[in-house]
Amino acid sequence: MTSGQAPIPNSTRVSVCMASYRGALYIAEQLQSILEELGGNDEVVIVDDASPDNTIDVIRSIPDPRIRLIESPQNRGYVRSFEAAVAASRGEYIFLSDQDDVWIPGRVAAMVEALKSARVVASNFEMLGGGPRPWIPQLRSAWDRKPVANLLGVMVGYRAYYGCGMAFRRDMVPVFTPIPPYVRESHDLWLAICGNLAGSIAHLERPTLLRRLHESNETPAGFRSLGRIVAARIMLARLILEAKRRLKG
Repeated sequence: MTSGQAPIPNSTRVSVCMASYRGALYIAEQLQSILEELGGNDEVVIVDDASPDNTIDVIRSIPDPRIRLIESPQNRGYVRSFEAAVAASRGEYIFLSDQDDVWIPGRVAAMVEALKSARVVASNFEMLGGGPRPWIPQLRSAWDRKPVANLLGVMVGYRAYYGCGMAFRRDMVPVFTPIPPYVRESHDLWLAICGNLAGSIAHLERPTLLRRLHESNETPAGFRSLGRIVAARIMLARLILEAKRRLKG
């Protein structure tokens, strides 16, 4: 495994960007499933958010030079960790990844194929070990041509985009980053907003990963208070305006 200052390879096709924090229990299994999908010059960029457990030791124990570990000196939250990983990435195709899921074989090939004609791609998932998915409808390929409906769905909470199932082309990096400073969660919805406003987002109906749900998941679970719901909708409206500004620039 190499450090964040590893020599730049001649050609990096895929960069997998991961934020790790207290991930020692599951991260090795996830990394194994990712590495099996990658080519020799691809990379996994992990920004560890000052984990207090042995997450870093687990990552370092995997002897693969495609892993680049960047250690944050202090905890900044997973949104900033993803932002830092994207900033350090070198690939043409950038995948976001959680630390505790498992990738389904063929994920990279399917999503890269979609990215040949779209700047952002979002895929469905299944649950690790079976069990019911969240109630929000699965992504449909017909949504590729419905950006306005998608944005409205994001605003009302009826279009679910999960970062663990998303990827984008390098030409979207200047739009996606820097992530607005008021975003402390829902970086995936920010990416979906950018892709839909660009009129260039693909929705894969096939599942490309197995999500693991457990008590330490960062994705908010359960019902939120009315105040938090209103605050989230205000944030999403601000993000739509910000994405429009960046895409015009």
